[in-house]
Amino acid sequence: MTSNPDETRPMIAETLTATAAHAPRARHTYSDVEWKVRTDLAAAYRLFDRLGMTDLIYTHMSARIPDTPDHFLINPYGLMFHEVTPDNLVKVDIDGNLVDGREGDAINPAGFTIHSAVHHARPDVGAVIHLHTDAGMAVSAQADGLLPITQHSLRWYNRIAYHTYEGIALDLAERERLVADLGSHHSMILRNHGLLTAGQDVAEAAVLMYYLEQACKQQIMAMAGGRPLIYPSPEVCEHTAQQYERAYPRAGVLEWDALLRWLDSTSGPVGPR
Repeated sequence: MTSNPDETRPMIAETLTATAAHAPRARHTYSDVEWKVRTDLAAAYRLFDRLGMTDLIYTHMSARIPDTPDHFLINPYGLMFHEVTPDNLVKVDIDGNLVDGREGDAINPAGFTIHSAVHHARPDVGAVIHLHTDAGMAVSAQADGLLPITQHSLRWYNRIAYHTYEGIALDLAERERLVADLGSHHSMILRNHGLLTAGQDVAEAAVLMYYLEQACKQQIMAMAGGRPLIYPSPEVCEHTAQQYERAYPRAGVLEWDALLRWLDSTSGPVGPR
């Protein structure tokens, strides 16, 4: 296990590349800034694979490259999460043009619709994660959405967006409605569809997604118990949400290096559970 935080990123990059689905390209083709983003994004794919939060090849995460902010990275269409590595990520521009990738690389059209919308409309967003998790999709189909019934869910008290289902996101015209619904929020429930988180960087988006899924899972479990639910008062709900905003660093600041060490410390290929 890596104990020095300064060594975490080189170690995890080596671990991620060790199970590359394609032969790796030379690192010197990327700036240090881009390599860091590639490493973090690939690590997020491996993290959610390890957590079982996958949907074969059909969900996606993206990250903006800070030194070329009109370009973002996303998974090649056809790879499962455990196959994603720092250097097989595809780079596209806001218009969907392939900037960097291998011959034959493509991206999920629905993924482009969703991710390009957020990256174009929100310059403060460096990473976007959209997943079809079991609990997230279950809550997305419930009329009341995310309920303020657990400490995890109270992070989002009056602080989460909702977007009405319009079918598979293949129509670029949906982008305007999607970003209007997202507004200034960092998390959104796509009705009858799944979850979306947007962060300043990959770490923030990933940790928000983890806890949003936990909140959804806890809600489904509590409702399945068949007993009346206890709701904290609105005052306590708001107080707790403000505690998340003021008493703790933003999501990912404390957790990300530990998550990278966890991925690095696990021997063997990262594959579906």
